Amino acid sequence: MKVLSLRRRVPQGMPGGWSNAVHPVVQQVYAARGVLSPEQAEYRLARLLSPQQLGGMHEAVALLIEAIRGDWHIMIAGDYDCDGATGTAVAVRGLRMLGAKHVDYAVPNRFIHGYGLSPALVESLEPRPQLIVTVDNGVASVAGVAAAKAQGIRVIVTDHHLPGEQLPEADAMVNPNLADDAFPSKALAGVGVMFYLLLALRGALREQGAFADGGEPDLSTLLDLVAVGTVADLVPLDFNNRVLVEAGLRRLRSGHGCAGVTALVEASSRSLATLCASDLGYAVGPRLNAAGRLEDMRIGVECLLTDDIAQARRYAELLSSINQERRELQAAMVAEAEVMLSHTIETDAIGVALYEPTWHAGVVGLVASKLKERLHRPVIAFAPASEEMTEELRGSARSIAGFHIRDALAMIDARHPGLIARFGGHAMAAGLSLKTEDYARFAEAFDAIAREWLDEDHLQAVQLTDGELPAGAATLDLARQLRAAGPWGQAFPEPLFDNLFECASWRVMGDKHLRLHLRDPRDGSVHDAVMFNAYEGTPPPSVLRAVYELVINDWQGRESARLLLRYIEPA
Repeated sequence: MKVLSLRRRVPQGMPGGWSNAVHPVVQQVYAARGVLSPEQAEYRLARLLSPQQLGGMHEAVALLIEAIRGDWHIMIAGDYDCDGATGTAVAVRGLRMLGAKHVDYAVPNRFIHGYGLSPALVESLEPRPQLIVTVDNGVASVAGVAAAKAQGIRVIVTDHHLPGEQLPEADAMVNPNLADDAFPSKALAGVGVMFYLLLALRGALREQGAFADGGEPDLSTLLDLVAVGTVADLVPLDFNNRVLVEAGLRRLRSGHGCAGVTALVEASSRSLATLCASDLGYAVGPRLNAAGRLEDMRIGVECLLTDDIAQARRYAELLSSINQERRELQAAMVAEAEVMLSHTIETDAIGVALYEPTWHAGVVGLVASKLKERLHRPVIAFAPASEEMTEELRGSARSIAGFHIRDALAMIDARHPGLIARFGGHAMAAGLSLKTEDYARFAEAFDAIAREWLDEDHLQAVQLTDGELPAGAATLDLARQLRAAGPWGQAFPEPLFDNLFECASWRVMGDKHLRLHLRDPRDGSVHDAVMFNAYEGTPPPSVLRAVYELVINDWQGRESARLLLRYIEPA
Protein backbone atom coordinates (compact mmCIF):
# COMPACT_ATOMS: atom_id res chain seq x y z
CA MET A 1 0.00 0.00 0.00
CA LYS A 2 1.24 3.48 -0.89
CA VAL A 3 2.61 5.32 2.16
CA LEU A 4 1.61 8.95 2.58
CA SER A 5 2.78 11.68 4.88
CA LEU A 6 -0.37 13.05 6.52
CA ARG A 7 -0.50 16.78 7.14
CA ARG A 8 -3.39 18.94 8.22
CA ARG A 9 -4.58 22.09 6.54
CA VAL A 10 -4.14 25.25 8.56
CA PRO A 11 -6.96 27.83 8.63
CA GLN A 12 -5.97 30.95 6.70
CA GLY A 13 -7.69 33.25 9.19
CA MET A 14 -10.53 33.36 11.70
CA PRO A 15 -14.01 32.72 10.26
CA GLY A 16 -16.75 35.14 11.20
CA GLY A 17 -20.29 36.12 10.42
CA TRP A 18 -21.58 32.62 9.79
CA SER A 19 -25.12 31.61 10.72
CA ASN A 20 -25.53 29.09 13.55
CA ALA A 21 -27.06 26.79 10.95
CA VAL A 22 -23.62 26.40 9.28
CA HIS A 23 -21.85 23.52 11.01
CA PRO A 24 -18.57 24.50 12.73
CA VAL A 25 -16.80 21.80 10.70
CA VAL A 26 -17.94 23.47 7.47
CA GLN A 27 -16.64 26.79 8.76
CA GLN A 28 -13.31 25.13 9.59
CA VAL A 29 -13.12 23.55 6.12
CA TYR A 30 -13.84 26.88 4.48
CA ALA A 31 -11.26 28.70 6.61
CA ALA A 32 -8.57 26.22 5.57
CA ARG A 33 -9.29 27.24 1.95
CA GLY A 34 -9.29 30.96 2.63
CA VAL A 35 -13.07 31.39 2.76
CA LEU A 36 -13.61 33.31 5.99
CA SER A 37 -17.07 34.82 5.63
CA PRO A 38 -20.46 33.97 4.07
CA GLU A 39 -19.88 36.59 1.36
CA GLN A 40 -16.86 34.63 0.10
CA ALA A 41 -19.10 31.61 -0.45
CA GLU A 42 -21.88 33.44 -2.29
CA TYR A 43 -21.49 32.21 -5.83
CA ARG A 44 -23.75 34.71 -7.59
CA LEU A 45 -23.24 35.49 -11.27
CA ALA A 46 -23.29 39.20 -10.41
CA ARG A 47 -19.94 38.66 -8.68
CA LEU A 48 -18.15 37.42 -11.81
CA LEU A 49 -15.12 39.39 -12.91
CA SER A 50 -15.93 41.84 -15.69
CA PRO A 51 -15.22 40.70 -19.27
CA GLN A 52 -13.74 44.13 -19.93
CA GLN A 53 -10.83 43.27 -17.64
CA LEU A 54 -9.69 40.55 -20.03
CA GLY A 55 -7.04 41.70 -22.51
CA GLY A 56 -7.62 41.67 -26.26
CA MET A 57 -11.37 41.88 -25.83
CA HIS A 58 -11.91 45.14 -27.71
CA GLU A 59 -10.22 43.89 -30.90
CA ALA A 60 -11.91 40.49 -30.77
CA VAL A 61 -15.38 41.94 -30.19
CA ALA A 62 -14.99 44.51 -32.96
CA LEU A 63 -14.00 41.81 -35.44
CA LEU A 64 -16.90 39.56 -34.41
CA ILE A 65 -19.38 42.42 -34.83
CA GLU A 66 -17.97 43.06 -38.31
CA ALA A 67 -18.33 39.36 -39.12
CA ILE A 68 -21.92 39.16 -37.83
CA ARG A 69 -23.03 42.26 -39.73
CA GLY A 70 -21.27 41.15 -42.88
CA ASP A 71 -22.76 37.62 -42.73
CA TRP A 72 -19.29 36.14 -42.79
CA HIS A 73 -18.68 32.42 -42.66
CA ILE A 74 -17.22 31.88 -39.17
CA MET A 75 -15.31 28.69 -38.38
CA ILE A 76 -14.77 27.66 -34.75
CA ALA A 77 -11.49 25.74 -34.45
CA GLY A 78 -11.79 23.62 -31.31
CA ASP A 79 -9.71 21.06 -29.50
CA TYR A 80 -10.16 17.33 -29.02
CA ASP A 81 -10.54 17.29 -25.22
CA CYS A 82 -13.55 18.03 -23.03
CA ASP A 83 -12.63 21.67 -22.52
CA GLY A 84 -12.27 22.09 -26.27
CA ALA A 85 -15.53 20.26 -27.04
CA THR A 86 -17.60 22.24 -24.54
CA GLY A 87 -15.88 25.46 -25.61
CA THR A 88 -16.67 24.72 -29.26
CA ALA A 89 -20.32 24.08 -28.40
CA VAL A 90 -20.47 27.30 -26.35
CA ALA A 91 -18.96 29.25 -29.27
CA VAL A 92 -21.33 27.83 -31.89
CA ARG A 93 -24.44 28.17 -29.74
CA GLY A 94 -23.48 31.59 -28.39
CA LEU A 95 -22.56 33.19 -31.72
CA ARG A 96 -25.77 31.94 -33.29
CA MET A 97 -27.72 33.39 -30.36
CA LEU A 98 -25.98 36.73 -30.94
CA GLY A 99 -26.88 36.93 -34.62
CA ALA A 100 -24.20 35.03 -36.56
CA LYS A 101 -25.93 33.14 -39.38
CA HIS A 102 -23.06 31.11 -40.79
CA VAL A 103 -21.19 29.39 -37.96
CA ASP A 104 -19.53 26.01 -38.35
CA TYR A 105 -16.81 24.21 -36.41
CA ALA A 106 -13.79 22.02 -36.99
CA VAL A 107 -11.99 19.85 -34.48
CA PRO A 108 -8.57 18.48 -35.42
CA ASN A 109 -8.04 14.76 -35.54
CA ARG A 110 -4.97 14.27 -33.37
CA PHE A 111 -3.63 11.57 -35.72
CA ILE A 112 -4.14 13.56 -38.94
CA HIS A 113 -3.93 17.28 -38.13
CA GLY A 114 -1.96 17.29 -34.89
CA TYR A 115 -2.79 19.72 -32.11
CA GLY A 116 -4.55 23.06 -32.43
CA LEU A 117 -4.90 25.29 -35.46
CA SER A 118 -2.28 23.58 -37.59
CA PRO A 119 -1.57 24.27 -41.28
CA ALA A 120 -3.06 20.83 -42.01
CA LEU A 121 -6.32 21.79 -40.30
CA VAL A 122 -6.47 25.13 -42.13
CA GLU A 123 -5.91 23.35 -45.44
CA SER A 124 -8.78 20.94 -44.71
CA LEU A 125 -11.42 23.64 -44.10
CA GLU A 126 -14.14 23.54 -46.74
CA PRO A 127 -15.64 25.90 -47.69
CA ARG A 128 -12.96 28.40 -46.79
CA PRO A 129 -14.16 30.61 -43.93
CA GLN A 130 -13.71 34.35 -43.67
CA LEU A 131 -13.00 34.20 -39.93
CA ILE A 132 -11.51 31.49 -37.71
CA VAL A 133 -12.08 31.66 -33.94
CA THR A 134 -9.95 29.22 -31.96
CA VAL A 135 -11.18 27.75 -28.68
CA ASP A 136 -8.84 26.23 -26.07
CA ASN A 137 -5.92 26.46 -28.49
CA GLY A 138 -4.09 28.86 -30.75
CA VAL A 139 -1.53 30.58 -28.54
CA ALA A 140 1.11 28.19 -29.92
CA SER A 141 -0.32 28.00 -33.47
CA VAL A 142 2.24 30.26 -35.13
CA ALA A 143 2.35 28.26 -38.37
CA GLY A 144 -1.40 27.60 -38.45
CA VAL A 145 -2.34 31.24 -38.03
CA ALA A 146 0.19 32.19 -40.69
CA ALA A 147 -1.33 29.62 -43.05
CA ALA A 148 -4.81 31.04 -42.46
CA LYS A 149 -3.65 34.63 -42.97
CA ALA A 150 -1.92 33.63 -46.22
CA GLN A 151 -5.34 32.57 -47.51
CA GLY A 152 -6.92 35.86 -46.47
CA ILE A 153 -8.68 34.39 -43.42
CA ARG A 154 -8.97 36.60 -40.33
CA VAL A 155 -8.15 34.87 -37.02
CA ILE A 156 -9.22 35.40 -33.41
CA VAL A 157 -7.33 33.26 -30.89
CA THR A 158 -9.06 32.41 -27.61
CA ASP A 159 -6.95 30.23 -25.35
CA HIS A 160 -5.79 29.78 -21.77
CA HIS A 161 -2.53 27.91 -22.26
CA LEU A 162 0.81 29.45 -21.41
CA PRO A 163 2.42 31.29 -24.33
CA GLY A 164 5.75 30.35 -25.84
CA GLU A 165 8.53 32.67 -26.94
CA GLN A 166 6.68 33.57 -30.16
CA LEU A 167 3.02 34.48 -30.47
CA PRO A 168 0.98 33.91 -33.63
CA GLU A 169 0.12 37.02 -35.65
CA ALA A 170 -3.62 36.77 -35.09
CA ASP A 171 -6.01 39.68 -35.64
CA ALA A 172 -7.01 39.44 -31.98
CA MET A 173 -5.98 37.29 -29.04
CA VAL A 174 -7.84 36.70 -25.78
CA ASN A 175 -5.87 34.73 -23.20
CA PRO A 176 -5.65 35.57 -19.47
CA ASN A 177 -2.22 33.96 -19.31
CA LEU A 178 -0.47 36.31 -21.72
CA ALA A 179 2.40 38.04 -19.98
CA ASP A 180 0.87 41.52 -20.16
CA ASP A 181 -2.73 40.55 -19.34
CA ALA A 182 -4.01 42.03 -16.09
CA PHE A 183 -7.09 39.82 -15.73
CA PRO A 184 -7.26 38.92 -12.01
CA SER A 185 -8.01 35.23 -12.61
CA LYS A 186 -5.49 33.19 -14.58
CA ALA A 187 -7.51 30.03 -13.99
CA LEU A 188 -10.17 30.32 -16.69
CA ALA A 189 -10.48 27.18 -18.81
CA GLY A 190 -10.72 27.49 -22.58
CA VAL A 191 -14.50 27.24 -22.36
CA GLY A 192 -14.48 30.01 -19.75
CA VAL A 193 -12.47 32.32 -22.02
CA MET A 194 -14.95 31.70 -24.83
CA PHE A 195 -17.90 32.41 -22.53
CA TYR A 196 -16.28 35.67 -21.46
CA LEU A 197 -15.83 36.70 -25.10
CA LEU A 198 -19.55 36.10 -25.69
CA LEU A 199 -20.42 38.21 -22.63
CA ALA A 200 -18.31 41.06 -23.97
CA LEU A 201 -19.79 40.69 -27.45
CA ARG A 202 -23.33 40.83 -26.06
CA GLY A 203 -22.45 43.91 -24.04
CA ALA A 204 -21.08 45.71 -27.10
CA LEU A 205 -24.11 44.76 -29.20
CA ARG A 206 -26.37 46.03 -26.42
CA GLU A 207 -24.56 49.39 -26.39
CA GLN A 208 -25.08 49.64 -30.16
CA GLY A 209 -28.82 49.08 -29.79
CA ALA A 210 -28.89 45.59 -31.30
CA PHE A 211 -31.49 44.47 -28.75
CA ALA A 212 -33.62 47.63 -28.73
CA ASP A 213 -36.70 45.62 -29.61
CA GLY A 214 -36.08 43.21 -26.72
CA GLY A 215 -35.06 39.58 -26.96
CA GLU A 216 -31.55 39.94 -25.58
CA PRO A 217 -30.01 36.46 -25.61
CA ASP A 218 -29.69 34.72 -22.25
CA LEU A 219 -26.11 33.45 -22.25
CA SER A 220 -26.61 31.80 -18.86
CA THR A 221 -28.18 28.91 -20.80
CA LEU A 222 -24.61 27.98 -21.76
CA LEU A 223 -23.34 27.66 -18.19
CA ASP A 224 -23.85 23.90 -17.89
CA LEU A 225 -21.37 23.51 -20.76
CA VAL A 226 -18.99 25.97 -19.09
CA ALA A 227 -19.19 23.98 -15.84
CA VAL A 228 -18.42 20.65 -17.52
CA GLY A 229 -15.39 21.97 -19.41
CA THR A 230 -14.02 23.88 -16.42
CA VAL A 231 -14.18 20.91 -14.05
CA ALA A 232 -12.94 18.37 -16.60
CA ASP A 233 -9.90 20.47 -17.55
CA LEU A 234 -8.70 20.49 -13.92
CA VAL A 235 -8.09 24.23 -13.84
CA PRO A 236 -7.98 25.71 -10.32
CA LEU A 237 -11.44 26.41 -8.95
CA ASP A 238 -10.76 29.93 -7.78
CA PHE A 239 -13.73 32.10 -6.77
CA ASN A 240 -14.52 33.13 -10.33
CA ASN A 241 -14.49 29.55 -11.60
CA ARG A 242 -16.58 28.40 -8.64
CA VAL A 243 -19.22 30.96 -9.60
CA LEU A 244 -19.28 29.59 -13.16
CA VAL A 245 -19.37 25.94 -12.07
CA GLU A 246 -22.02 26.41 -9.39
CA ALA A 247 -24.25 28.30 -11.85
CA GLY A 248 -23.92 25.46 -14.34
CA LEU A 249 -24.69 22.85 -11.71
CA ARG A 250 -27.80 24.78 -10.67
CA ARG A 251 -29.07 24.67 -14.25
CA LEU A 252 -28.51 20.94 -14.45
CA ARG A 253 -30.08 20.20 -11.07
CA SER A 254 -33.17 22.20 -12.03
CA GLY A 255 -33.56 20.20 -15.25
CA HIS A 256 -32.59 23.09 -17.55
CA GLY A 257 -29.29 21.75 -18.86
CA CYS A 258 -28.75 21.19 -22.56
CA ALA A 259 -29.91 17.88 -23.98
CA GLY A 260 -26.39 16.54 -24.48
CA VAL A 261 -25.08 17.10 -20.96
CA THR A 262 -28.38 15.83 -19.51
CA ALA A 263 -28.08 12.65 -21.58
CA LEU A 264 -24.47 12.13 -20.51
CA VAL A 265 -25.47 12.48 -16.85
CA GLU A 266 -28.21 9.90 -17.38
CA ALA A 267 -25.81 7.56 -19.20
CA SER A 268 -23.44 7.68 -16.24
CA SER A 269 -26.26 6.73 -13.81
CA ARG A 270 -25.85 9.97 -11.88
CA SER A 271 -28.79 11.87 -10.40
CA LEU A 272 -29.46 15.30 -11.86
CA ALA A 273 -31.12 16.39 -8.62
CA THR A 274 -27.98 15.82 -6.54
CA LEU A 275 -25.34 16.44 -9.20
CA CYS A 276 -22.01 17.81 -7.95
CA ALA A 277 -18.74 18.88 -9.53
CA SER A 278 -17.10 15.48 -9.05
CA ASP A 279 -19.85 13.91 -11.17
CA LEU A 280 -18.86 16.21 -14.01
CA GLY A 281 -15.19 15.35 -13.55
CA TYR A 282 -15.50 11.58 -13.15
CA ALA A 283 -18.54 10.71 -15.25
CA VAL A 284 -19.42 13.33 -17.87
CA GLY A 285 -15.93 14.60 -18.74
CA PRO A 286 -14.35 11.19 -19.44
CA ARG A 287 -17.16 10.25 -21.84
CA LEU A 288 -16.51 13.36 -23.90
CA ASN A 289 -12.74 13.00 -23.67
CA ALA A 290 -12.91 9.40 -24.89
CA ALA A 291 -14.20 10.53 -28.28
CA GLY A 292 -11.15 12.73 -28.82
CA ARG A 293 -8.79 10.04 -27.58
CA LEU A 294 -10.00 7.13 -29.66
CA GLU A 295 -12.43 8.39 -32.29
CA ASP A 296 -13.50 11.80 -33.58
CA MET A 297 -14.43 14.58 -31.14
CA ARG A 298 -17.15 15.69 -33.55
CA ILE A 299 -19.26 12.97 -31.90
CA GLY A 300 -18.89 14.77 -28.58
CA VAL A 301 -19.54 18.22 -30.02
CA GLU A 302 -22.64 17.03 -31.88
CA CYS A 303 -23.93 15.57 -28.62
CA LEU A 304 -23.55 19.01 -27.01
CA LEU A 305 -25.13 20.88 -29.94
CA THR A 306 -28.29 18.87 -30.45
CA ASP A 307 -31.53 19.96 -28.80
CA ASP A 308 -33.20 16.63 -29.55
CA ILE A 309 -33.08 14.59 -26.33
CA ALA A 310 -33.54 11.30 -28.18
CA GLN A 311 -30.62 12.09 -30.47
CA ALA A 312 -28.57 13.25 -27.48
CA ARG A 313 -29.19 9.93 -25.76
CA ARG A 314 -27.99 8.04 -28.82
CA TYR A 315 -24.81 10.12 -28.83
CA ALA A 316 -24.40 9.58 -25.08
CA GLU A 317 -24.71 5.80 -25.50
CA LEU A 318 -22.08 5.87 -28.25
CA LEU A 319 -19.76 8.00 -26.12
CA SER A 320 -20.24 5.63 -23.18
CA SER A 321 -19.24 2.65 -25.32
CA ILE A 322 -16.15 4.51 -26.58
CA ASN A 323 -15.28 5.38 -22.98
CA GLN A 324 -15.55 1.73 -21.97
CA GLU A 325 -13.16 0.84 -24.78
CA ARG A 326 -10.83 3.58 -23.52
CA ARG A 327 -10.97 2.18 -19.98
CA GLU A 328 -10.00 -1.31 -21.16
CA LEU A 329 -7.18 0.01 -23.32
CA GLN A 330 -5.93 2.19 -20.48
CA ALA A 331 -5.92 -0.73 -18.04
CA ALA A 332 -3.86 -2.84 -20.44
CA MET A 333 -1.37 -0.03 -21.06
CA VAL A 334 -1.00 0.71 -17.33
CA ALA A 335 -0.33 -2.99 -16.69
CA GLU A 336 2.39 -2.96 -19.36
CA ALA A 337 3.86 0.20 -17.88
CA GLU A 338 4.04 -1.36 -14.43
CA VAL A 339 6.11 -4.22 -15.85
CA MET A 340 8.42 -1.68 -17.46
CA LEU A 341 8.70 0.27 -14.22
CA SER A 342 10.70 -2.40 -12.44
CA HIS A 343 13.65 -1.46 -14.65
CA THR A 344 12.94 2.27 -14.33
CA ILE A 345 12.93 2.15 -10.53
CA GLU A 346 16.10 0.06 -10.45
CA THR A 347 17.85 2.89 -12.28
CA ASP A 348 16.31 5.30 -9.74
CA ALA A 349 14.87 7.68 -12.34
CA ILE A 350 13.40 10.84 -10.83
CA GLY A 351 11.86 12.05 -14.08
CA VAL A 352 10.22 8.91 -15.47
CA ALA A 353 9.83 8.50 -19.24
CA LEU A 354 8.16 5.42 -20.75
CA TYR A 355 7.63 4.36 -24.35
CA GLU A 356 5.98 1.34 -25.88
CA PRO A 357 5.55 1.05 -29.69
CA THR A 358 2.11 -0.58 -29.34
CA TRP A 359 0.63 2.12 -27.11
CA HIS A 360 -2.16 4.44 -28.28
CA ALA A 361 -1.25 8.13 -28.47
CA GLY A 362 -4.72 9.14 -27.30
CA VAL A 363 -4.40 7.32 -23.98
CA VAL A 364 -0.80 7.96 -22.90
CA GLY A 365 -1.86 10.97 -20.82
CA LEU A 366 -4.05 8.77 -18.67
CA VAL A 367 -1.22 6.28 -18.26
CA ALA A 368 1.14 9.08 -17.19
CA SER A 369 -1.45 10.31 -14.70
CA LYS A 370 -1.91 6.87 -13.11
CA LEU A 371 1.82 6.29 -12.79
CA LYS A 372 2.44 9.79 -11.44
CA GLU A 373 -0.05 9.09 -8.66
CA ARG A 374 1.57 5.75 -7.89
CA LEU A 375 5.20 6.90 -7.99
CA HIS A 376 4.82 10.54 -6.95
CA ARG A 377 7.30 11.55 -9.61
CA PRO A 378 6.85 13.44 -12.88
CA VAL A 379 6.00 10.99 -15.66
CA ILE A 380 5.90 11.27 -19.45
CA ALA A 381 4.37 8.42 -21.45
CA PHE A 382 5.05 8.18 -25.19
CA ALA A 383 3.42 6.41 -28.12
CA PRO A 384 3.87 6.56 -31.90
CA ALA A 385 2.09 9.60 -33.36
CA SER A 386 -0.03 7.19 -35.42
CA GLU A 387 0.15 3.77 -37.01
CA GLU A 388 1.57 5.42 -40.13
CA MET A 389 3.90 7.90 -38.35
CA THR A 390 6.05 5.57 -36.26
CA GLU A 391 9.09 7.81 -36.76
CA GLU A 392 7.48 10.45 -34.51
CA LEU A 393 6.41 10.10 -30.88
CA ARG A 394 3.69 11.92 -29.02
CA GLY A 395 4.24 12.31 -25.31
CA SER A 396 1.90 13.32 -22.53
CA ALA A 397 3.33 14.55 -19.23
CA ARG A 398 1.91 14.72 -15.71
CA SER A 399 3.74 16.35 -12.84
CA ILE A 400 3.85 16.76 -9.07
CA ALA A 401 3.86 19.87 -6.88
CA GLY A 402 7.13 21.77 -7.17
CA PHE A 403 7.94 20.67 -10.73
CA HIS A 404 6.51 22.95 -13.44
CA ILE A 405 6.40 20.51 -16.31
CA ARG A 406 6.06 23.05 -19.12
CA ASP A 407 8.99 25.05 -17.75
CA ALA A 408 10.99 21.82 -17.54
CA LEU A 409 10.31 21.10 -21.22
CA ALA A 410 11.29 24.67 -22.09
CA MET A 411 14.58 24.20 -20.24
CA ILE A 412 15.28 20.92 -22.06
CA ASP A 413 14.47 22.65 -25.35
CA ALA A 414 16.93 25.44 -24.52
CA ARG A 415 19.70 23.03 -23.53
CA HIS A 416 19.13 20.62 -26.40
CA PRO A 417 17.89 22.65 -29.41
CA GLY A 418 15.93 20.54 -31.88
CA LEU A 419 15.45 17.61 -29.51
CA ILE A 420 11.77 18.45 -28.92
CA ALA A 421 9.79 19.17 -32.07
CA ARG A 422 6.82 20.82 -30.31
CA PHE A 423 5.60 21.24 -26.74
CA GLY A 424 3.06 23.16 -24.68
CA GLY A 425 0.93 22.94 -21.57
CA HIS A 426 0.66 23.96 -17.94
CA ALA A 427 2.47 23.49 -14.64
CA MET A 428 1.01 20.04 -13.99
CA ALA A 429 0.33 18.69 -17.50
CA ALA A 430 1.92 19.12 -20.91
CA GLY A 431 2.27 17.52 -24.31
CA LEU A 432 5.19 17.17 -26.69
CA SER A 433 6.43 15.57 -29.88
CA LEU A 434 9.86 14.26 -30.80
CA LYS A 435 11.55 11.86 -33.20
CA THR A 436 11.47 8.21 -32.19
CA GLU A 437 15.24 7.99 -32.57
CA ASP A 438 15.64 10.78 -30.01
CA TYR A 439 13.61 9.13 -27.26
CA ALA A 440 16.56 7.78 -25.24
CA ARG A 441 18.34 11.13 -25.34
CA PHE A 442 15.18 12.92 -24.24
CA ALA A 443 14.56 10.45 -21.37
CA GLU A 444 18.07 11.13 -20.08
CA ALA A 445 17.60 14.91 -20.33
CA PHE A 446 14.22 14.72 -18.58
CA ASP A 447 15.61 12.73 -15.69
CA ALA A 448 18.54 15.15 -15.41
CA ILE A 449 16.30 18.21 -15.05
CA ALA A 450 14.09 16.38 -12.55
CA ARG A 451 17.15 15.57 -10.44
CA GLU A 452 18.18 19.22 -10.48
CA TRP A 453 14.78 20.60 -9.52
CA LEU A 454 13.44 18.00 -7.08
CA ASP A 455 14.72 16.96 -3.68
CA GLU A 456 13.60 14.21 -1.29
CA ASP A 457 10.89 16.37 0.24
CA HIS A 458 9.27 16.86 -3.17
CA LEU A 459 9.28 13.10 -3.74
CA GLN A 460 7.42 12.33 -0.52
CA ALA A 461 3.71 12.01 -1.24
CA VAL A 462 1.74 14.23 1.13
CA GLN A 463 -1.96 13.94 1.91
CA LEU A 464 -3.50 17.10 3.32
CA THR A 465 -6.52 16.59 5.55
CA ASP A 466 -8.92 18.81 7.47
CA GLY A 467 -8.05 17.05 10.73
CA GLU A 468 -10.17 14.83 12.90
CA LEU A 469 -13.94 14.96 12.90
CA PRO A 470 -15.18 15.43 16.48
CA ALA A 471 -16.87 12.42 18.07
CA GLY A 472 -20.47 12.17 16.90
CA ALA A 473 -20.02 14.67 14.04
CA ALA A 474 -20.17 12.17 11.16
CA THR A 475 -23.89 12.72 10.61
CA LEU A 476 -26.13 12.87 7.56
CA ASP A 477 -26.75 16.57 8.23
CA LEU A 478 -23.03 17.37 8.07
CA ALA A 479 -22.62 15.22 4.95
CA ARG A 480 -25.37 17.24 3.27
CA GLN A 481 -23.82 20.55 4.32
CA LEU A 482 -20.41 19.52 3.03
CA ARG A 483 -21.85 18.51 -0.33
CA ALA A 484 -23.74 21.80 -0.62
CA ALA A 485 -20.67 23.83 0.38
CA GLY A 486 -18.92 23.16 -2.93
CA PRO A 487 -18.27 23.12 -5.79
CA TRP A 488 -15.12 21.26 -4.80
CA GLY A 489 -12.34 20.56 -7.25
CA GLN A 490 -8.82 21.46 -8.32
CA ALA A 491 -7.15 23.83 -5.81
CA PHE A 492 -10.39 23.87 -3.78
CA PRO A 493 -10.34 20.24 -2.68
CA GLU A 494 -13.16 18.20 -1.24
CA PRO A 495 -12.97 17.96 2.56
CA LEU A 496 -10.92 15.04 3.83
CA PHE A 497 -10.73 14.03 7.49
CA ASP A 498 -8.47 11.62 9.34
CA ASN A 499 -9.46 9.66 12.43
CA LEU A 500 -8.38 6.64 14.43
CA PHE A 501 -10.81 3.67 14.17
CA GLU A 502 -11.16 0.07 15.22
CA CYS A 503 -12.17 -2.27 12.42
CA ALA A 504 -15.35 -3.93 13.75
CA SER A 505 -15.95 -5.97 10.57
CA TRP A 506 -15.06 -6.07 6.91
CA ARG A 507 -15.77 -7.94 3.71
CA VAL A 508 -14.76 -7.85 0.07
CA MET A 509 -17.13 -6.37 -2.51
CA GLY A 510 -16.51 -7.70 -5.98
CA ASP A 511 -12.87 -8.61 -6.38
CA LYS A 512 -11.07 -5.59 -4.98
CA HIS A 513 -13.34 -3.27 -2.99
CA LEU A 514 -13.73 -3.19 0.79
CA ARG A 515 -16.89 -2.72 2.84
CA LEU A 516 -16.13 -1.99 6.50
CA HIS A 517 -17.74 -1.08 9.78
CA LEU A 518 -15.43 1.19 11.74
CA ARG A 519 -15.82 1.89 15.45
CA ASP A 520 -14.84 5.26 16.87
CA PRO A 521 -13.05 4.44 20.17
CA ARG A 522 -14.02 7.82 21.62
CA ASP A 523 -17.76 7.13 21.84
CA GLY A 524 -18.21 3.58 20.51
CA SER A 525 -20.20 4.73 17.45
CA VAL A 526 -19.91 2.48 14.39
CA HIS A 527 -19.71 3.93 10.89
CA ASP A 528 -20.42 2.38 7.51
CA ALA A 529 -17.38 2.73 5.23
CA VAL A 530 -16.21 1.70 1.78
CA MET A 531 -12.85 1.76 0.05
CA PHE A 532 -12.55 1.10 -3.66
CA ASN A 533 -9.72 -0.83 -5.36
CA ALA A 534 -8.15 -1.47 -1.94
CA TYR A 535 -8.23 -5.25 -1.41
CA GLU A 536 -4.85 -6.86 -2.07
CA GLY A 537 -5.48 -10.22 -0.43
CA THR A 538 -4.84 -9.21 3.18
CA PRO A 539 -7.31 -7.97 5.81
CA PRO A 540 -7.31 -4.32 6.85
CA PRO A 541 -5.55 -3.46 10.13
CA SER A 542 -7.58 -4.13 13.28
CA VAL A 543 -6.77 -0.59 14.45
CA LEU A 544 -6.20 1.94 11.72
CA ARG A 545 -5.97 5.59 10.84
CA ALA A 546 -8.21 6.43 7.91
CA VAL A 547 -8.35 9.42 5.59
CA TYR A 548 -11.89 9.76 4.32
CA GLU A 549 -14.66 11.86 2.86
CA LEU A 550 -17.99 12.09 4.65
CA VAL A 551 -20.48 11.35 1.87
CA ILE A 552 -24.14 10.50 1.38
CA ASN A 553 -25.10 6.93 0.56
CA ASP A 554 -28.39 6.87 -1.35
CA TRP A 555 -29.80 3.35 -1.38
CA GLN A 556 -33.32 2.77 -2.70
CA GLY A 557 -34.28 6.34 -1.90
CA ARG A 558 -32.97 6.24 1.67
CA GLU A 559 -30.00 8.45 2.54
CA SER A 560 -27.39 7.72 5.19
CA ALA A 561 -23.92 9.01 6.07
CA ARG A 562 -20.97 6.96 4.88
CA LEU A 563 -17.19 7.20 5.12
CA LEU A 564 -15.51 7.00 1.71
CA LEU A 565 -11.97 5.91 2.59
CA ARG A 566 -9.11 7.33 0.54
CA TYR A 567 -6.19 5.94 2.55
CA ILE A 568 -5.64 3.68 5.55
CA GLU A 569 -2.58 2.75 7.59
CA PRO A 570 -2.01 0.72 10.74
CA ALA A 571 -2.29 2.78 13.92
